[in-house]
Parts: sequence; C-alpha cells; structure tokens
Amino acid sequence: MNRRTKTAVFGAALLLTATAAAASAAASSDSGSGSGSPVQAREAAALTGEAKLYRSAGDDITFSFDAHLAAKDKADPMKATGTFEWSHYLNGEGARAKAKVDCLLTGGKVAVVSGVITSSDLPGAKGKRVGITVHDLGHRDRLGYSWASTGTPVETKGLPKCVGSAPFEKVKKGTGDFSVIPWQPDF
Repeated sequence: MNRRTKTAVFGAALLLTATAAAASAAASSDSGSGSGSPVQAREAAALTGEAKLYRSAGDDITFSFDAHLAAKDKADPMKATGTFEWSHYLNGEGARAKAKVDCLLTGGKVAVVSGVITSSDLPGAKGKRVGITVHDLGHRDRLGYSWASTGTPVETKGLPKCVGSAPFEKVKKGTGDFSVIPWQPDF
C-alpha cells in the first residue's frame, strides 16, 4: 500500500470511529443523561406562549396559552390539559377570563384549543365553552376566537369541543409569540 492509500484508509477509519462515537453519545443523551432511564417521548401536541393583539384603536388585548396533549394520550385530543387566558381592555373598561383546556388539535403550525371558562369578571361568562385558533407564523402569529361573530363568549351557545374561528387577528409586533407543536396521530 502506498502512502496516499494508507492516508486515505486511516482517514476513513478515523471518520467511521468519530461517527460511531457521536451516535453513541447521542443515544446516551437521549436516554436520560446516560442514567439508564427510558427515552422521554415528545408530547403529542402543545400550544404555549403569550402575546398582545394589534388593534388600531389601541385596545389592550392579551392571550396566553399553556395547553398540552401528553404522548400517552396521542389518540384522544380531548385528554389535553392546561389553561389559557385572555383580557381585553380599552380606556380602562373590559374583562379578563381564564379557561380550563378540554381539547387541543394541532396541524402543522395551526392549533385549535377549547376550554370552559373557570373564572372571569365578565358577567355570565363562567361555565361557557370557548375555542381559539392560533396560526404560529414566528413573530407574526395570528389568532381567532369562537365569539368573533357574537362579540362576547356569553352569547356563544352549545359550542362543541375544539371549535374556533379563522385566525383573523394579528399579534402586535414585539409583544410575544405563540408556539405550536404539531399533532401527529397514527392513521
């Protein structure tokens, strides 16, 4: 074997060894810091984050989400957990509400979450189901809500789980960001 061939063989062996070592290290870190613990499955779906909506009239509207579907519940989006809340004020008047998640569906960068209002200072809102749709576009996210056509969650009657409206509202630049983890059901 000439010197050039030996160098090429040695280089290939080094590359193969480095690749095997990197794969082994990755496997160790994936298995819970090398402690022998099982690999954690990623959650089946999620919608998280907080942002203000843009309104030219100056309304102060904030939405925040902490909604999750565990990996073990991947087949049933109605087993989602968490909360979401929002507030809408203009000239010192408005209301806020918080809901307990009862369904979360995501597809790509779009999420629809629904829940029942557990607390609110809007008379008649507690106990009503609402749904919100988010389109995660980086820092230009969009959002829609089930009461868009009625003007208030109080007027919404008999809303099924996981129903929202088209994401027609825009997030105000620099106020936050929503993050969607896409659902990947086994079909």
